[in-house]
Amino acid sequence: MSLSIPTNKREQLFNTLKKANTAFQEIYPGDRSDRQPVHTLYGGANLFKYDAARALGARALEIFETYAPDHKVFGNVFGMDTSSGFSDKVYNKVLDKLKTEAIEDFRIDFEDGYGNRSNEEEDETARTAALEVAKGMKERTLPPFIGIRIKPFTEEMKERGLRTLDIFISTLVKETRGKLPDNFIVMLPKVTIPEQPATLAGFFDILEAALKMEKGVLKMEMMVETTQSIMDINGTNPLYRFIKASNGRCIAMHFGTYDYTASCSITAKYQEMDHPVCDFAHHMTKVALAHTGIWLSDGATNTMPIGPHRGETLTEKQLQENRDTVHHAWKKGYDHIRHSLWNGFYQGWDLNPAQFPMRYAAVFAFFLESYDDAVERLKTFVEKAARATLIGDVFDDAATGQGLLNYFLRALNSGAITEEEVLVTGLTLEEIRGRSFKKILENRKK
Repeated sequence: MSLSIPTNKREQLFNTLKKANTAFQEIYPGDRSDRQPVHTLYGGANLFKYDAARALGARALEIFETYAPDHKVFGNVFGMDTSSGFSDKVYNKVLDKLKTEAIEDFRIDFEDGYGNRSNEEEDETARTAALEVAKGMKERTLPPFIGIRIKPFTEEMKERGLRTLDIFISTLVKETRGKLPDNFIVMLPKVTIPEQPATLAGFFDILEAALKMEKGVLKMEMMVETTQSIMDINGTNPLYRFIKASNGRCIAMHFGTYDYTASCSITAKYQEMDHPVCDFAHHMTKVALAHTGIWLSDGATNTMPIGPHRGETLTEKQLQENRDTVHHAWKKGYDHIRHSLWNGFYQGWDLNPAQFPMRYAAVFAFFLESYDDAVERLKTFVEKAARATLIGDVFDDAATGQGLLNYFLRALNSGAITEEEVLVTGLTLEEIRGRSFKKILENRKK
């Protein structure tokens, strides 16, 4: 059949469109399929030791076994069904996680968790913390992800932030002969203008060259902590400009709950993770950075699950008050984490090992309660979509399939389900990790 549009004109227009489509795909490559930690634990740099992950994990396990001695107590704390086996399943997964890998990500903090000290003291802390990290690398005691948080690149703090970065990285790579820990990251807090991440990226270039490191090996993450990070003076969201200014160095954006709510003039009593001003910031961040490959992380619950009474000879009343305090804080944090997960934020902060049980309880329960339904839906969806494709019908509900793929990948990466539990869907791990429902159907047509 002859066409009204000449071939040369069609190709000319399509060539122009191809350039635009390719540029769009470079900006929005999609979510990364590699593992994202479900939490980041912050600790003052002066307290960091090479075996901190092991020691804090042991403490988390001790607290868990003390205040959740069995799945029924555990289930009652978090409002889970204790009669169907669900609370038992989640309980055992949390228990195993605390025994094997209680900490996924650790941030050695030179900012809020460390405070303002003399230059001499922070210099020495930067040096000794780097030596502890080097020892942890040698002894294989570091968590899977680790990094440092320096002071912000404001006019008041920029010199101190850079000096700590320089001393820490220089000491570390000299001690390890040029090596960094796996998944090492530098966090830049309180980012308000693109020039701040651009400056840090420039210093990364200088450090890598001076220390003969692999170019591009230093990575950063930033923190959303002010209203100006969500909307600038021109009424636009600047977050992607921050990412672009990092020159390919930024891999994650974290949310600072308490600084952000304070910048919104929220009083201390109501500075909570599920406050509406936080929801607004979360959605603005999600809209600005979705499908760019940048990981997003929510903040922390600052109500600590730590009982008021200490000592070996506590009365039964005091023991009960400790249990009530811990359980109340666990449930509050659990609800906050569930709220974050519901909003599509799959990582968050923890401030104390006593919070680990509520973190993993929330993450595992969130995914496990949907598992059976998701398996059945994905099996049915693939069969119907493949059949429709084979006979030439249009199957135009790929977004549903994409959402199911996202569920399985997130659940697998979080540790909520195993590889074997993914394979019962009839898809391979490669298909799940590929995140493309379209490609799955195309491959099954061949």
